[in-house]
Amino acid sequence: MGIVLYRIDDRLIHGQVVVGWGQPLDIGFIVLVDDNVATCDWEQDLYRMGVPPEMEIVFATVDEAVRTHESMRADVRHGILVTPDIETMRRFVGRVSDVLEVNVGGIHHRSGRVQKMRYVFLAPPEESELRSLIESGVRVTAQDVPTARPVPMAEVLGPRPGGEKP
Repeated sequence: MGIVLYRIDDRLIHGQVVVGWGQPLDIGFIVLVDDNVATCDWEQDLYRMGVPPEMEIVFATVDEAVRTHESMRADVRHGILVTPDIETMRRFVGRVSDVLEVNVGGIHHRSGRVQKMRYVFLAPPEESELRSLIESGVRVTAQDVPTARPVPMAEVLGPRPGGEKP
């Protein structure tokens, strides 16, 4: 069992993750990978409030998540690993060898981003980060809730500028 979903979601832990994904996947733990949140007790307390008592939450830096990844994958419970952005997920995936699929669950509007889907807005550097993940062999799909169809991010991004496919 172990980690059954690797997710990028700038809201990190919220109802859609805990209820929308957590219940259908029978999640027993969530690993929140964010270098800032992992060192901030106040933010951790806020995220803990959104998680039911039967669900464990682990806060980790990228380094800690890499170091403990094997034990997370070997856990008898189902888990979700969530990062706040593409760059953090790319840093994590680049240092472990067995992440085959990443879910883009929510990258919301911010200055400099262009809407690609209802819940995915990307700036050019973020598009490059996603292309890098895809080119490394990771299947990257956008899917906000489990009942929605997973959309390959390669289709969303289209060809690379200059005509090459992502």
